Amino acid sequence: MEEKRKEELKDFQEKIGYQFKDTNLLNQALIHRSYVNENSQKALKDNERLEFLGDAVLGLVVSHLIMTSFPDWTEGELSKIRAAIVNEQRLAEISRKLDLGVYLILGRGEDLTNGRSKNSILADGYEALLAAIYLDRGLEEVFSTAKKHLASILSRINRDDFYQDYKSMLQEYSQETFKAIPKYVLVGESGPDHQKIFKVEVRISGTTWGAGSGRSKKEAEQKAAREVLAKFVRKE
Repeated sequence: MEEKRKEELKDFQEKIGYQFKDTNLLNQALIHRSYVNENSQKALKDNERLEFLGDAVLGLVVSHLIMTSFPDWTEGELSKIRAAIVNEQRLAEISRKLDLGVYLILGRGEDLTNGRSKNSILADGYEALLAAIYLDRGLEEVFSTAKKHLASILSRINRDDFYQDYKSMLQEYSQETFKAIPKYVLVGESGPDHQKIFKVEVRISGTTWGAGSGRSKKEAEQKAAREVLAKFVRKE
């Protein structure tokens, strides 16, 4: 490994809060298949096998963390929260905070098409990173490291935001009260492609009753439905 790369990996280890015994594992976790495909003459391995292992490691770590963080939540609620954390968008969010994209080794074509900011590549890279830590020092170390990375996400979780299906509740209420089904209309988008914020309005029989914003259209719709339900409850 070249000295320049060793220095880059040294910087990255400081950002992730973990020091590798074998930095070759870390380096492999950051090699995208596009680079290997463009450099077939080199004896290189991409991070896809590590990504496969990392998916399982992440699932175990997150399951353990949410069970201890939310001791009174049901199995169904825990399953939903795990799915909400172990997804491409959330993992990409973690990767961006760690500047993981800066240290990826990409093929020229992927690099020129903003591969370092793509959610899919960042999420896969984070899973590969966790697998590398697991192989380097074991489950206890990967658990400790991932816990630090996930802390900000876990701190933002509450039952209302994650598990109430406000859209279904509003539809039932609207059909009973107005004999009409709510319509959700996208009225605005803002922010860069990888961090878009969507704004949605709820309309019933042509009247706008409320609006909500979120990182996805589904999240915005749920928040809008919740706002409308709160108005109806206050009226009653």
